[in-house]
Amino acid sequence: MSGFADHLARLFAEGHKAPIPDLLSDAAFARDGRRTPAAVLIAVTDVADNPQVILTQRPNTMRDHPGQVAFPGGKIDPGEDAITAALREAEEELALPPAAVRVIGASDDYVTGTGFIVTPVVGVVPPGLELVPSPSEVAAIFEAPLAMLLDRRQWRSNEVFWRGANRRYLEMEYQGFRIWGVTAAILANLARRIALEKLHDVA
Repeated sequence: MSGFADHLARLFAEGHKAPIPDLLSDAAFARDGRRTPAAVLIAVTDVADNPQVILTQRPNTMRDHPGQVAFPGGKIDPGEDAITAALREAEEELALPPAAVRVIGASDDYVTGTGFIVTPVVGVVPPGLELVPSPSEVAAIFEAPLAMLLDRRQWRSNEVFWRGANRRYLEMEYQGFRIWGVTAAILANLARRIALEKLHDVA
């Protein structure tokens, strides 16, 4: 790994020193109070001048969040922690070797309206990995610039009436993909942890 991974690790650690009380969450919309632990991998390519984030589009046939843009991830199995689960899911969905990931750390949990408590795990991976989508879980793979995703000015804020209340959500269009919902909220929370203005200041 290059100096970019070290730099991102420093920014990540600096940004997580203090709690942030008003991060985005859909906990108010989760119906029965139950929480299913899950984890996702925010895989950032090791390219200092323009790091990318690996994203997927879920098949329309999936029960949860069909057709949506997502990070590789899923439920945490018994005996796993969030990092282990995120790496396992990325391997199952994309054939991304766990050994290729330098784990930076686990960020803030996000509670979805469908009752999942999702731990985002940030990791740095080599560029140009030959990823192979699992057809049952991944309809498409694409990359989007990390700097764009962390730039809160790029996101549009909308509202929809859902489960008896107005729900605010963020969205962005990128190369024909609509990034919104849980994925957008996780990125918006991460943007408050990683200083965008320092992202390219690699020593």
